[in-house]
Amino acid sequence: MSMRGIRGATTIESDTSANVLSATRELLETMLTANPGLEPADIGSAIFTVTEDICSAFPARAARDLGWAGVPMLDAREIPVPGSLPLCIRVLLQWNTAREQSEISHIYLRGACALRPDLELSTLDITEDEKR
Repeated sequence: MSMRGIRGATTIESDTSANVLSATRELLETMLTANPGLEPADIGSAIFTVTEDICSAFPARAARDLGWAGVPMLDAREIPVPGSLPLCIRVLLQWNTAREQSEISHIYLRGACALRPDLELSTLDITEDEKR
């Protein structure tokens, strides 16, 4: 079994705790749905970053609220590069899986779709019933 990285990102309209937690929850649920077999028990760690304009909540709290209590997590601030996407939450999940890296679906939602327009699943349309 190998460790594979799954990238994801999303944006929020304004820096509020509710927005950070809701957007992070949506991102993680979409990542779970897009990668069948991905379970919190198989996640080696999760690294969340936020742009410098986000300071109202830790994105990892949304993961804990989803029941990811056993997953080691880290929140950090992005480098403030001029012209970078504002109000952005990013995540790197390290998944212990037998899948090849080419079989992994990376998810970019909302304004973060602009970060990786080459990824088809950035606009994945998943209904609420399909989310975990």
